[in-house]
Amino acid sequence: MTQSPPGSAPLQHAPVETGLHARVLDHLGTDICSGEVTAGSVLSIEDLVDRYQVSRSVIREVLRVLASMGLIETRRRVGIMIQSAEAWKVFDPQVIRWRLASDGRMAQMRSITELRTAVEPHAAWLAAERIGNDEASELVGLAGKMWAAGKAGDEARFLDLDIDFHRRVLAASGNEMFAKLQLIVAEVLAGRHHYHLMPHYPDEQALQLHADVAQAIQRRDGERARKAMVGIMEQGFAEMKSMWERIAEPGEA
Repeated sequence: MTQSPPGSAPLQHAPVETGLHARVLDHLGTDICSGEVTAGSVLSIEDLVDRYQVSRSVIREVLRVLASMGLIETRRRVGIMIQSAEAWKVFDPQVIRWRLASDGRMAQMRSITELRTAVEPHAAWLAAERIGNDEASELVGLAGKMWAAGKAGDEARFLDLDIDFHRRVLAASGNEMFAKLQLIVAEVLAGRHHYHLMPHYPDEQALQLHADVAQAIQRRDGERARKAMVGIMEQGFAEMKSMWERIAEPGEA
């Protein structure tokens, strides 16, 4: 079943129908995003009913959601056609989650990190101009909590704080489109932890860079905030690449 994003309210207990829907949606979505079900393939409702042993109404609802994400297209007298990646709504957090679960994980990480590098430094620059005094103080305090959690090796708490830190910077930019990217950022940060692309103890430089961003924003120094955020993006990708290369080495235990 699909999990709620870290830092968000937990999902309410769902009825059986919703549970079946979530299970089938997650399985089929993952298969499409991983390439297990290839673009151009044609499926039928009857085949899916047999495969997942669920009702036609569950399958229809799953297909409706997948179509809204651009993963499939229903064509009369043809069937359910799997769409190529060019048609996918790649900003959808669920699509991102499925792509992170595939062998193309690093390509997805790279594309999101490049997006973040283009947006978050400018968001930090804007936040230095637009943030309220109380919000700026809270951001500095949050960076301090991140430092403590990182030094203690408390990965779960550090993840929640890290997601909250970047959410606050995006929101403080005052740009509603930047703020909407917080769900994407949450997914990629959670993915880094889930797939062990994050050191158990965050690098001290990374902790310092978060503190630098917060302090620069509080001091209304937009250029310093921007540069520190670029540093966070660059170090994060370097860590992911280095760790993934070690994990992928043949013969590694």
